[in-house]
Amino acid sequence: MSAPAPGRPARSGRRAVVRNGRADTLLTVGVMVGIVAALLPVTRVVSPGAWLWGALALSAAIMATGYLLRRSRVSAIGISAIELALTIVVLTVVFLRDTAFWGVVPLLGSVDQAAALIVTASEEIFYSAAPMIPTPALSFVIVGAAGLFTIAVDHIALTARMPLLAGVALFTVSLIPAIAVPSAVNLWPFGLLAAAILLLLRAETRGREPRLGRASGASAVAVGIGAAALVAALVITPSLPQPAPRVASGSGTAGIDASLSLGQDLRRPEQIEVLRMRSNAPLPPYLRVATLSEFTGAVWQPDRTWALPLESAAAFGDVQTGPGIEVADYSTTVEITDLSSSWLPVPFPAVEVEGLAGSWNAMPLNRTVVGENGATQGQSYVVRTMVPEPTLDQIRAASADPGRVRDAASALPEGLPEIIARTAEDVTAGTSTDYDALVAMQSWFRGSDFRYSLEAPVEQGFDGSGADAVAAFLDVKTGYCVHYASAFALMARTLGMPSRIVVGYLPGVNTSTVVDGQTVRSVLSGQLHAWPEVFFDQIGWVAFEPTNSLGTATRFSSGTDAAQQDAASPTPTASAAPSATPQPTRSTLPGDVDTPDATATLPAQRNLATLVWGVVGLGVLALLAAPGVLAELRRRRLLAAAATGDSVAAWAVVRETAVDLGIRVASSDTPRMLGDRLVREHGVDEDAMNVVVSAIERASYAPAGVPAPGQGSGVATVGALPPSRVDEAGRDRKELAVAAREIRGQVMLAASPARRSIALVAPRSLVQGLIFRR
Repeated sequence: MSAPAPGRPARSGRRAVVRNGRADTLLTVGVMVGIVAALLPVTRVVSPGAWLWGALALSAAIMATGYLLRRSRVSAIGISAIELALTIVVLTVVFLRDTAFWGVVPLLGSVDQAAALIVTASEEIFYSAAPMIPTPALSFVIVGAAGLFTIAVDHIALTARMPLLAGVALFTVSLIPAIAVPSAVNLWPFGLLAAAILLLLRAETRGREPRLGRASGASAVAVGIGAAALVAALVITPSLPQPAPRVASGSGTAGIDASLSLGQDLRRPEQIEVLRMRSNAPLPPYLRVATLSEFTGAVWQPDRTWALPLESAAAFGDVQTGPGIEVADYSTTVEITDLSSSWLPVPFPAVEVEGLAGSWNAMPLNRTVVGENGATQGQSYVVRTMVPEPTLDQIRAASADPGRVRDAASALPEGLPEIIARTAEDVTAGTSTDYDALVAMQSWFRGSDFRYSLEAPVEQGFDGSGADAVAAFLDVKTGYCVHYASAFALMARTLGMPSRIVVGYLPGVNTSTVVDGQTVRSVLSGQLHAWPEVFFDQIGWVAFEPTNSLGTATRFSSGTDAAQQDAASPTPTASAAPSATPQPTRSTLPGDVDTPDATATLPAQRNLATLVWGVVGLGVLALLAAPGVLAELRRRRLLAAAATGDSVAAWAVVRETAVDLGIRVASSDTPRMLGDRLVREHGVDEDAMNVVVSAIERASYAPAGVPAPGQGSGVATVGALPPSRVDEAGRDRKELAVAAREIRGQVMLAASPARRSIALVAPRSLVQGLIFRR
């Protein structure tokens, strides 16, 4: 057989480099296309805006940076670190520049600001319905998550050369919006994602395969399979029968049903913003639209009492309280953005409404405002409230007196299921005041035995507010606000306390916009809510929040605690003196624990944020350390194999060490060429290098059937050798492993500390597909 021409290996190596370069380009393009396809479905959950272009721009910058760094032969850990630094700088400049050094370098204040944005975004996600408004907090989380996801996919697809795993990650992310907001499949993002995944797979195989004659055939098969899959997914699947989706009645403008038929509204996958509000109250109040006092046994009827023109001086009347009970004066500004209703959302207890256009009437008995049908659309108004703020001792001394309100607030229908009264007696056993009994019921509903669910009542056939539905709810202990409010109100009536149900809106979520020192909050159509109220003599109607996982349980502070506060809260929340309206937070407190001041929750939030950042940091460190750990495990396995006489493993240790240190290792280099260069330029012992090079040359070029020294064909062969040859073979095996270890140590010592650190933490050899890898 004739020897190959001297220049042939070099040309082959250049062709391999060119193929790898083209593969990197195609992989980069494929990943970027896949990220675009994965981000597009997110617009179902969050309304399109600047966040989308920001996320795409950051992802493109990360991919371009990674591509250029790989062309410059930067280590894998270096590429990921630079990409992460780029992401942090972009997030800092766009979202955190006010707390950053020169607007670029994040400081501790930037970390606190980022944690606050994450907490705000979590609140918005929990309370909002799709499509959510892209607030600064939500945009920060989405853009940051897109950047981190791009870094991960870039590392998986281009550094680790696992494009199939990268495709799985892209596909998984694209599915999340479809799970959160079920709707018809958007064919364009799906087709784009499928094409991107096929491009990733083909780019990687092209970079690895030699240019053989059958390569074009494989390409044709791959294209054919991909085309068939796309046709099946995009053409055949949509033509199959689909489950009928729920259809929301009415137009895109939201309305209000002043009954307790809220289930359909709450279960709609897509919601719209109905209003924006801001208040000078310490915590934002709930907004009520109607009260329901009369219960027929099957339904709750909205209160329709006598009304007075809103401009009348006696429209609302004064708030009547007993002696010694303080009353706080607050103002709330409401701007209707997309709500067509005759019921006007107002905080409680309203005493004055200004700025309304058109004809409006006030109902003094429940302090609600009504007008003509659809009159709320486009309105902007200011509501003044006078909020009673009794102390804990004062409300315990007050009784829930049914004689001070209409009979409808205390009436119970005939045939009320026995479980309602029995449960009320069991839960309140041992309490000595009306307030303590109500708090005991509230704590019971908010305990671990109950679960919030919009679907369970439908699945189990009790999606309503009638007596039978309440009995079923108390049995299965799962439902939504309508069931909690109905059960609480009926149980209170069985104990002789007047009650009613309020329909209205949660205070929405923070938009991070501040007007006149007040934070503007956005309220969506999916934030309709129902809560019960109980009437206390000399205090008035007091709201409770029994709905599990929503709101803060109503609690009142003692007179001593209230006296220490500079300003009283308009609501009975965990932050200050109580009021008649609970607040929509996620905290759930046991019945026998006094709620702390709101300022006390700040350290807890910071501790939680610190814990989250710590876990994320540990995860990042583990991810960064993984290449070094895997390389060390591989090296130990190779040295163990070398100790048995495996010359290929011994040479792999030498070659991988050179690659890790950034020493030039051409694909055309023979073992002797690389060995001579390491001896000449990097101070390697010549004798140790001769041991390894001679062994790999014998293993590579020895005639077939002739084992290299130290490598027998089996136990019988070794046993057939004279004792002197057996000892010699054992020494050869030991010398091979010792020589490989010595060479690695000498090359490492000759390198700079920085090179050694990079080689240990981010070994290039782990991800480059070595020629001699077993």
